Amino acid sequence: MGYELGRFSGIGLDAWTLDELIARHEDRTLPALAALWGWYRNPMSAAPASEDGRSYRLGQERGLPSRVTGRRSRGVGGALMDDRVGGRREVVIENDIAWRVHTMVDFMFGRPVKIASAAEDPERRERIESALERVWEASGGIGLLQDMALLGHVYGHVDLLVRVVDGSPRPEERVRIEVIEPTRGIPVVDRSDFRRLDGYVVRYRRGRGVGRDKSARAGRLRLGRRAANAGSLGVDVTEVIGASWWQVYEDHGRGPVLVGEGPNRAAPGEVPVVHVQNMSQPFCYTGLGEVEGLIPLQDELNTRLSDRANRVALQSFKMYLAKGMEGFERMPVAPGVVWSTDNPDASVEAFGGDGSSPSEERHVEEVRTALDKLSGVPPLAGGVVQGKIGNLSSATALRVTLMSLLLRTERKRVTYGRGVREASRMVLAALDGLGVLRTEASEREVGVQWPDPLPVGDVDEVLEARRKVELGVDPERVLRELGYAGVGEGVA
Repeated sequence: MGYELGRFSGIGLDAWTLDELIARHEDRTLPALAALWGWYRNPMSAAPASEDGRSYRLGQERGLPSRVTGRRSRGVGGALMDDRVGGRREVVIENDIAWRVHTMVDFMFGRPVKIASAAEDPERRERIESALERVWEASGGIGLLQDMALLGHVYGHVDLLVRVVDGSPRPEERVRIEVIEPTRGIPVVDRSDFRRLDGYVVRYRRGRGVGRDKSARAGRLRLGRRAANAGSLGVDVTEVIGASWWQVYEDHGRGPVLVGEGPNRAAPGEVPVVHVQNMSQPFCYTGLGEVEGLIPLQDELNTRLSDRANRVALQSFKMYLAKGMEGFERMPVAPGVVWSTDNPDASVEAFGGDGSSPSEERHVEEVRTALDKLSGVPPLAGGVVQGKIGNLSSATALRVTLMSLLLRTERKRVTYGRGVREASRMVLAALDGLGVLRTEASEREVGVQWPDPLPVGDVDEVLEARRKVELGVDPERVLRELGYAGVGEGVA
């Protein structure tokens, strides 16, 4: 038993190096990625009912100070410790990160994109585009692209793995594209060029009884090495992928065992993995995500909202201090009620009541504005119309208002578009190797046609279609883009 990596010796990958890569990934990378996902997802977990009567806790409570939660955290992303440092106060969590990330994904892949072949022959071009469309649809279609964008926005990068699947009823569907989140993917980067991959390792934990052909879906359950080895209801799966060979190992607690291997049929001569950065980061394999920079402001917002809720709870109702009035605690407090006493020294003093706090309101508003600036997503992008945006009388005015988000979207289309093009090129190479669709290297170049992220009216769509026809675009393709497939007569 053990890793048998003789076929990967050319890239310097042996059993010791693989163990080091896995250990570093599980000890360093996974905790950081789990923290990013926790702040985005803000998961709910059951907890004993406390002073506030709530029997649940939210993930973003880790970022609140102990004076609010009454408990300490074990560092960034760590679980809340049980030792009490004070009473639990009012806790308010407003997840501004999630809706901003979802808005960015909607602007990226809210509508399907078009993959256009660069082949010169029209018939070849149509055949290639049809084959690519079937492969992408069989792999998940627009849902796969949205998953890719979501993971990239949260983690900063994501990978696409091209696989060959035997036994598919349709020849084009023998090639699949799978999204590999950074929690499962471990790159073996070229020592002289961080932009190139010498190999790739997919590491995940699969529950017992799950077939190997479903391992990719079962691998969504991600645990660290210590937690995985401590459990008995699962199998650690390690896939080692190179330019010419792949291997699959399973570890049932007694060491890795080779359970499958074979030649690389997906992209012979290159690692069948496409690396996609959310936003490029100079001289670094990983990319820039959207969550990490928002975490401090999100914590500040939740802290101030919790402080305000605590103040409102204590001061929103008037309270009374009665002196010299026996049984006052049993007297009703309501309009028209008269209190009386024979004690001439008795008195009733009212205190409390929520007062104006301009500095608090301004601070909360400034934190929200900072979140808008840092993310580039104003409330208008999420459908929240505020008076300060003015009168949006035209599409141009709307674009000016959303300029920051639109520019960020265009920037990301460069990196995500490159990923879609590279994956499509590998798919065509795999189909060629399988004999399903023969193509030359020059015919595997494709382009990505992006839809307008903003809503477009029918009149604007027709005018744009007419301009495309005037520029020489095939009228039948223009009609398909408009949703009139099969109606290609009389277009001028």
